[in-house]
Amino acid sequence: MKTTTALLEKPISQMSSPASKTATRTPEPLLRQALGLTLRAFRADKGVTLRELASIAHVSPGYLSELERGRKEVSSEMLAAVCHGLGTTVAEVLIEAAGNMVMPTMNEELAATAPAAAEA
Repeated sequence: MKTTTALLEKPISQMSSPASKTATRTPEPLLRQALGLTLRAFRADKGVTLRELASIAHVSPGYLSELERGRKEVSSEMLAAVCHGLGTTVAEVLIEAAGNMVMPTMNEELAATAPAAAEA
């Protein structure tokens, strides 16, 4: 298998393109924010409290709350434990999170969502 490496003279963010001069690009949401929104939605759909899920996944409610608010990065092991506690797969959560990342109103939805700590 042959691999090729491209070297850029300047960072992509500094490169100009015709489209970037005419349109203002909104920043994409972070993966941790999309995952948090998705995990909270899955938990709400299952009717599981933050404390119940934290107990099943063997994490603290505070840490799970941070994950759901998109403040902490989740490891693959922790994501698997939380997904198992929700009765779903990592793949299903990632697919849903990817869908959330393309929602134009995700930042508005995150801002309007009550903190999970209020449920505890």
